[in-house]
Amino acid sequence: MRFDNQVVALTGANGNLGRAVAQAALAQGARVALLDVAAGADLAASAPERASVHQVNLLDAEATRACFAAIGRVDVLCNIAGGFSMGDPVHATSEEVWTRMLDLNVRTLLNSVRAAVPGMIERRRGKIVNVGATGGVSGQAGMGAYSAAKSAVIRITESMAAELKRKGINVNCVLPSIIDTPQNRAAMPNADPSQWVAPADLANVILFLASDEARAVHGAALPVVNLV
Repeated sequence: MRFDNQVVALTGANGNLGRAVAQAALAQGARVALLDVAAGADLAASAPERASVHQVNLLDAEATRACFAAIGRVDVLCNIAGGFSMGDPVHATSEEVWTRMLDLNVRTLLNSVRAAVPGMIERRRGKIVNVGATGGVSGQAGMGAYSAAKSAVIRITESMAAELKRKGINVNCVLPSIIDTPQNRAAMPNADPSQWVAPADLANVILFLASDEARAVHGAALPVVNLV
């Protein structure tokens, strides 16, 4: 899975998964554009000739378009930006939580594909990998807003794949279970993190879907679950 001379744009690049995907893509020869509302320059410093930092609010459609225009050609778009919230039942979930889950998980994706896809169509080549969740496959108690948002990511992936597969563009998504991050370990101190998915393992699956080896895969929602 080599990405020599390819530009891989990552949203949510400053998060745990974003960093793992960026490091893996750089190791495979990619040029990496790191997009985040507060992107870390330290990632770009590890490969200054092949990584660029783009600080952008992906909820701002015009700012997102301008950011992608500055990047130029994008061969691969990995929509990693997102967020998680749980606790209250649907009838008691606040408007703020519903808005935040849809904003972070859906609007960021929509603004990014609106900016990147026209160029891919023009070149008749591109790969898009979205990050859903196993929690988006079916409704979960106490996770209505998050489940609904991640379910929307899956449906959007399927629709885009049907629309773009004859234009040389692959669109797929991954469905991780709980990702092993410091934040999740702190939030769930009694859980067994050996059952969770390591960011590096998830990054490898994302890069497979972004590679030419997956050129025959369209509209997949691929579960990524550690069964150790």
